[in-house]
Amino acid sequence: MKQTLSELMRMSRICRMVLATCLGSFILVIFYFQIMRRNPFVAEGCCGKGSRNALQELYNPSQPELSGAAVLHQSRRDRVADACRVYSASSRKRRVLTPGDLKHLVVDEDHELIYCYVPKVACTNWKRVMMVLTGRGKYSDPMEIPSNEAHVPSNLKTLNQYSIAEINHRLKNYLKFLFVREPFERLVSAYRNKFTLKYNSSFHKRFGTRIVRRYRKNATRDALANGADVKFEEFAEYLADPATRRDGPLNEHWQTVSQLCHPCHVHYDLVGKYETLEEDANYVLRLAGVGDALRFPSYAKSTRTTDAMTAQFFGNISAAQQVRLYQLYKLDFLMFNYSTPGYLRLD
Repeated sequence: MKQTLSELMRMSRICRMVLATCLGSFILVIFYFQIMRRNPFVAEGCCGKGSRNALQELYNPSQPELSGAAVLHQSRRDRVADACRVYSASSRKRRVLTPGDLKHLVVDEDHELIYCYVPKVACTNWKRVMMVLTGRGKYSDPMEIPSNEAHVPSNLKTLNQYSIAEINHRLKNYLKFLFVREPFERLVSAYRNKFTLKYNSSFHKRFGTRIVRRYRKNATRDALANGADVKFEEFAEYLADPATRRDGPLNEHWQTVSQLCHPCHVHYDLVGKYETLEEDANYVLRLAGVGDALRFPSYAKSTRTTDAMTAQFFGNISAAQQVRLYQLYKLDFLMFNYSTPGYLRLD
């Protein structure tokens, strides 16, 4: 009798343990699907066996509504290729890319994307979006990510962190894209942001003091020490001066896109434009299969640099400075199909 009672108690404990395990598993399954419903980026990877990745969707659209955009982006790719052929034929320089040239190319392993970020072309919002895509559930809304956090290097993986074999595999199989902007509008935007706002004191110290020292006659002691009041004419002279390039590469905020992203060496599948930012950005997200869950943040800043504003800034510099700046950014104008600005005095 005692043995039977003992066995019954033991069986009861086993039943309770099995019931608890089953209940716990059930709760976990419910929890998982609730999270997935709130945030589809929790799942690892986008491209299961037999599914199509973004690169395949671009070149062979399965959705009729994507076909028109595919034609547009083919024409943009052709334009880049034509400009590169002309540049290659006229240039004596021949170079091979090193991993260090790829530090601007952000990699999303889950959705098989490579994005080359260009400062002053919505790159903060694009980095936010890439953090959502690569975060595996850590983020769901790009605009909840503080702008300073989007620029922390460790939050995104770049192509230069891979081995040569891994780099080549990703360049061949992932969709590669970048976003561009009218070159002089981007340049004026960089000047306004880095040299006219008080909070950018690090740029004032690093570049402003150097510019004032080189190009301002009778500079005050305060200007030499702080570099906080750089004029656009001085900034233009700094960029046009051959001595600047002898010092090293230009800062990324005013470096040419051709030197940041190397489109004559890296075959970009998609070239988005700042002028059609939301349309082009959301097209990329649809190609990646996340268009229903994620939209590119709307951009409605009243302080953005416009063409009229750019013309006003360029009206304050000499014709010689205009010519030298146009020569510096000429390849970007040609490659991305931007017309020579009517306000330039190039004769």
